[in-house]
Amino acid sequence: MQRLLIGIDLLSTWVGKLFSWCILLLTFVVTYEVFMRYVLSQPTAWAYDTSYILYGSLFLMCGPYLLSRNGHVRGDFLYRLWAPRRQALIDLVLYIIFYFPGVLALIYSGYFFAEMSWRMNEHSSFTPDGPPIYPYKALIPIVGVLLLLQGLVEVARCVICMRTGTWPQRLHDVVELEEMMLEQHAVQDQDDRFAHEHAEQGGGVR
Repeated sequence: MQRLLIGIDLLSTWVGKLFSWCILLLTFVVTYEVFMRYVLSQPTAWAYDTSYILYGSLFLMCGPYLLSRNGHVRGDFLYRLWAPRRQALIDLVLYIIFYFPGVLALIYSGYFFAEMSWRMNEHSSFTPDGPPIYPYKALIPIVGVLLLLQGLVEVARCVICMRTGTWPQRLHDVVELEEMMLEQHAVQDQDDRFAHEHAEQGGGVR
């Protein structure tokens, strides 16, 4: 079970990291548009469409990744004081009542929304020669499926926690810089101590 949960976490992580590159592209597009508009007085016709498509794609596709890291904002002023079993019970109820109906509606509506856009060969109407936006709209049902998978993983974690009293392990791929520095410092201290003791033993033999 744990391998399956981590496997879906890996999928959400891979998708989130892939679309996180949209941040760099978005930064470049906005910077280029500012330069063209205010320095050369030649604003582009594509920057607005490109920027909202990139931002929307980032917002959509990083949602499952954030959920896999338990990183969504929650009102935890009471939640953090509860025992893990109570936390899991509340999470489970909220997933069933609110999360899954919303995600299923997103998949159902998003599929027909994207299908209509593909059939119409829909292009952006914000500019005269707007870019195609049907690939962007196709991300809606895709992210719905990813959210559904990650939601099932979170429900499984809730059930495991209610049975064992502890939250199961998550996939962590971010290590704080301070932790890395402390670990390196501890290893260095251990090596220095070993070298010092070895030198003292060698001096005693002589």
